[in-house]
Amino acid sequence: MAGSYPEGAPAVLADKRQQFGRRFLSDPARVFHHNAWDNVEWSEEQAAAAERKVQENSIQRVCQEKQVDYEINAHKYWNDFYKIHENGFFKDRHWLFTEFPELAPSQNQNHLKDWFLENKSEVCECRNNEDGPGLIMEEQHKCSLKSLEHKTQTPPVEENVTQKISDLEICADEFPGSSATYRILEVGCGVGNTVFPILQTNNDPGLFVYCCDFSSTAIELVQTNSEYDPSRCFAFVHDLCDEEKSYPVPKGSLDIIILIFVLSAIVPDKMQEAINRLSRLLKPGGMMLLRDYGRYDMAQLRFKKGQCLSGNFYVRGDGTRVYFFTQEELDTLFTTAGLEKVQNLVDRRLQVNRGKQLTMYRVWIQCKYCKPLLSSTS
Repeated sequence: MAGSYPEGAPAVLADKRQQFGRRFLSDPARVFHHNAWDNVEWSEEQAAAAERKVQENSIQRVCQEKQVDYEINAHKYWNDFYKIHENGFFKDRHWLFTEFPELAPSQNQNHLKDWFLENKSEVCECRNNEDGPGLIMEEQHKCSLKSLEHKTQTPPVEENVTQKISDLEICADEFPGSSATYRILEVGCGVGNTVFPILQTNNDPGLFVYCCDFSSTAIELVQTNSEYDPSRCFAFVHDLCDEEKSYPVPKGSLDIIILIFVLSAIVPDKMQEAINRLSRLLKPGGMMLLRDYGRYDMAQLRFKKGQCLSGNFYVRGDGTRVYFFTQEELDTLFTTAGLEKVQNLVDRRLQVNRGKQLTMYRVWIQCKYCKPLLSSTS
């Protein structure tokens, strides 16, 4: 979801070329030798110029009447987006397993390697409307590894599960995926560019994946995809900001919650409550994973006057909206919801259009926050 919309370009495994996340520009004269460079440092002049650009494009705000329309009809604008692009706009986020190894349990690492090798012919350079990962790192998780372990069981089979769950009382032992031992929820799943790579890569029979999106059109595209398997996945329409609607799982039942370029699409004033509600769904030791737009990303600098809704919050030409975060803002959102920081990093990437001799500076933030094993009250 972005001014230039985000998606991931997978890490390349070819021997003749460096993997994404490990390509550093030491000689500016070589900038057009590759399509992307990682961990690019900004000069003081560049940072000051970006700040001036944001100040300029924020002077003229969208009128209140229009702002109300963008909020009330947000679902319409996203439905229109997916009706136009269907499942051909974004590429599958195969880079997920590099950035978020929590999505691929350890017993499946050999399967993961084989899968990458089988699919490396599909790997290509980032297109201009796509965002790729830039972080490859080793870290020591603060959360207990026990929270990420799960036993092998027979795959759960869910039959005749209604998609109308807004008024459903979720019972602890009767919900989609109730027999699973490892549960993942993706919020803002779009057409499945995260969900399907997870299902294809993670063959653990105890895995169950939930995915929801604001757009009914997007969910219909997920459910009609040939890879959609109701015995392993449950897709449903859900408004992240609607406090009256429940999720189809009980509190404390999820191991992982994924938020990839979705939190930025909602009104800033509603972000905290949305994260609070999601936090309550995590098991103790469960993890929330986020990747989203950072302050002064190229997409923010490209907005024209009259597209700013409020500070660092904009509307695109198609009516969809986007916010650009700082690390501190995201840390406040997660810690206020009772989560502990595992990772909160800025990914500054330089993408290059070698044909047009253009450079594009991208800024993303990647976070991992864990639910404490013991609550502060116990």
